[in-house]
Amino acid sequence: MQLNKMSPKLPPIVFERLVGRNVSRFISRKLDLAGWKTTVNAVAGAGIVGGLVITVLASVVSVVMLRIEFLIAFLMGVGLTAIYEAVIYSLLELSIDRRRDFVEGVLPDYLQLTAANMRSGVTLARAMALAVKPEFKYFGDDINIVGRQLYAGDTMANAFSQLSNKYRSAVLGRTVRVVLEANQYGGGMADLLNQIAKDLRAQQMVQKEVSGQLFMYTIFIAFAAIIGAPTLYGLTNQMIGVTTKVWSQISLGSLTSTPSLGASFIKLSKPLITPNAYFLFSLGAIIIITGFSAFIISAISTGNAFRGIKYMPVFIVAGLLIFFIVSIVMGSLFSSFGTV
Repeated sequence: MQLNKMSPKLPPIVFERLVGRNVSRFISRKLDLAGWKTTVNAVAGAGIVGGLVITVLASVVSVVMLRIEFLIAFLMGVGLTAIYEAVIYSLLELSIDRRRDFVEGVLPDYLQLTAANMRSGVTLARAMALAVKPEFKYFGDDINIVGRQLYAGDTMANAFSQLSNKYRSAVLGRTVRVVLEANQYGGGMADLLNQIAKDLRAQQMVQKEVSGQLFMYTIFIAFAAIIGAPTLYGLTNQMIGVTTKVWSQISLGSLTSTPSLGASFIKLSKPLITPNAYFLFSLGAIIIITGFSAFIISAISTGNAFRGIKYMPVFIVAGLLIFFIVSIVMGSLFSSFGTV
């Protein structure tokens, strides 16, 4: 007689319960705005599990390989975890902004097509459905959903409000509000849509002109962060190395035995900063400066700092390359001076 032993299955971990109801709603709202086809539980799990793994690995590597104290290593792991969570949130914000920019970019064309269809004598719902083109992508899919809601008997206010809530766009929200008011109180809808499209295009042209005028500020910040700061850190790093090497060849006993020149309060001692400590400090400072400069440039040029996350890796790599190049060049220069 065979007994079928069934191994008990562990219930899946519901990460969205661990983060709380308010946080789950916040993540769900962000996912809807970003258009990510994933669940709140998956995002919460990636944040919790990924954060724990990064904290543990960073702490162990810092203690075992770098010989750092446990408390400092743990704080470094927590800092890396915070950066990891910030990257996930920034990617969400970047996706939200991309969807908003795309919708605001195609909205004038869509409104003009809708106005042209209404002049042919069709209703607003039919004109909206006929104006959908393949180049409108997911915005066209959302318009088709609005059309199905209207044909199913839903109110125009509810259908249009749901469309506006799918994007974090003040332009789309104002357009929906104007269309609803015009439909409620009456008026030439075709002329109104055409005028809104013209106003949106004029607003986009003004934004491009403002971005062009602020271009010099972005160049200055990029130069200071990518070239200026790494160059100074590389030069200082080599100077500290040379100073430490010189002090290692000086006998402090012979210096203290020499007669003083009336300045007995001066005490000669070796530098407290080691080349390795300053090297690690320089790397951290360059990463922080170049990373934040990407967000600052994005905030100045586009009005949204989160778009700078796509420039941040390039800025960090460029800053580190400048730092290492300057360190190598200045190191070879100082060594040639030493041989003279």
